Amino acid sequence: MDHITFMVTIFCYIDDWLKTQPRVRQRGPQPILADSEVLTMEIVGEYLSIDTDHAIYQHFCRHYSEWFPKLRQVDRVTFVRQAANLWRVKERLWQHLLTQVAFDPALSVVDSFPLPVCRFGRAYRCRRLREWSAWGYDDVAKQRFFGMRVHVRICWPGVIVGLAVFPADVHDRWAAEDLLANAHGWVLGDTNYWSPMLRDDLVRQGACLLAPRKTSVKRDHHPWPRWLTQTRRRVETVIGQLVERFQGKRVWARDPWHLCSRWLRKLLSHTFAVFLAQQAGLASPLQFAALLSD
Repeated sequence: MDHITFMVTIFCYIDDWLKTQPRVRQRGPQPILADSEVLTMEIVGEYLSIDTDHAIYQHFCRHYSEWFPKLRQVDRVTFVRQAANLWRVKERLWQHLLTQVAFDPALSVVDSFPLPVCRFGRAYRCRRLREWSAWGYDDVAKQRFFGMRVHVRICWPGVIVGLAVFPADVHDRWAAEDLLANAHGWVLGDTNYWSPMLRDDLVRQGACLLAPRKTSVKRDHHPWPRWLTQTRRRVETVIGQLVERFQGKRVWARDPWHLCSRWLRKLLSHTFAVFLAQQAGLASPLQFAALLSD
């Protein structure tokens, strides 16, 4: 599909869904821009790797003003405030969209990635999200960082069904308790999730944790069969999309409210892309590059 069809499809889906929901505002004047228009611009902007609120506003003013005729009547600050105030609506829409996407809830994969809030040299004087940040270690870059960790849970074939942001000093094993609260079936994780206590807790709720011990990895190098290792790496593909296409490691928010709103629109954009890829019959629902034609 082309870009216009992609945008109109998302707008129609959101607008139809909002008509079935309770009113967002019980009193006061209604905004100039419809909530469905704001949500559409955020979701499409994230898919196009336009991450900042200012860039999304400018992009749609410049290229799609005829599709959003009231956009030029509001300034950027009003647009940003309305988008942030819709964080609860985004959460409900994401949960509804998960009921429309095809995935296997009996096969979950969990992993995490670092989310620095500033450069290493500025950590001691950085005030951005300081109450949520801590010192942590990036296993890929082999260095310390100051910020948070994003913990992701996907279900096969790559649908994000859970996401949590914790300070960087919170171990993956403790974050997994919240992330896997309603999991059942098989749960795949790396060595950071190996824990007899976590395994026993998951067994009581009907889930089986598969996570190799670090000693077995050092001794055997490949403690899992190749097909099982490839299955677990699907979460790395999803994390790569969050980092590259959706700019997941760039923190523009200065408070938890805006941070929550930004991550919810990334989840919405990723889930919408998976949903439309399934509807288009692509070989893999994660082939986002093949979803739109030039």
